Amino acid sequence: MTSDSSTLNPLSELHCPGLSVQLPQPHEPAEPSTVATLEALQGQLHYIFKDRELLLEALTHRSYFHESPGKSRAYNERFEFLGDAVLGMAITDILFRENASLSESEMSKLKSYLVSREILAQLASEIDIGRYIRLGKGEESTGGRKKSSLIANTLEAIIGAIFLDSDYPVVKSVIMQLYTPAINRAINQHHPYDYKTTLQELSQTLFATLPEYRLISEMGDDHNKTFVYEVCLNAQPLATGTGKSKKTAQINAACAALQTLHKKEI
Repeated sequence: MTSDSSTLNPLSELHCPGLSVQLPQPHEPAEPSTVATLEALQGQLHYIFKDRELLLEALTHRSYFHESPGKSRAYNERFEFLGDAVLGMAITDILFRENASLSESEMSKLKSYLVSREILAQLASEIDIGRYIRLGKGEESTGGRKKSSLIANTLEAIIGAIFLDSDYPVVKSVIMQLYTPAINRAINQHHPYDYKTTLQELSQTLFATLPEYRLISEMGDDHNKTFVYEVCLNAQPLATGTGKSKKTAQINAACAALQTLHKKEI
């Protein structure tokens, strides 16, 4: 388990656009009530639950609970609510203690980026959380295990369950274990979460107007869409960006626009 005093090791610099969530093809769904399956997930989390029922509840989607009420005591939305608050506190704590050079504004923007559904879904996909979720037949048939929002919410619920099973220092160390690469990438990418704000400020300076984002197309099934956005400055199209969410596509469009303006030495 990582201690509170762990140091974030810098990674090599990465370049945008690289924020879209690319979920890997999951393995066959596992029955999360089995001891072996729960051990595999806990190994991925680097945390062993004292109360296994807390982990089961965190993995239980409302669709499973309503279809099989006798097999679970509750579904995970209350844990998700708790996990969201715990995650926000832990990320703020880590940024404050481990990165003394960050300003209040930088920490605020970093926190918003790191607790976003985009990053949560990335982290959840890396440990294949979709494989372990207890889903109802309807949600299963519509590709629930691949839905970014669903796996992100489940990771938050698991964080809430770990907090209930242990205490704040322990859950913070688990979060740090999960988040250290993402935090390093965010810092080394020169704040990719702030591309839209940077473009907005530049557009106001140059044209006294805000950038305009237009949805050009969306492709794929409902549970696995790809969006394409075009960004316009002063009513003129400048760049496009793609992503697995509208927000990501807009961020990548803003990044591309800033690169274009840089090449034009604007």
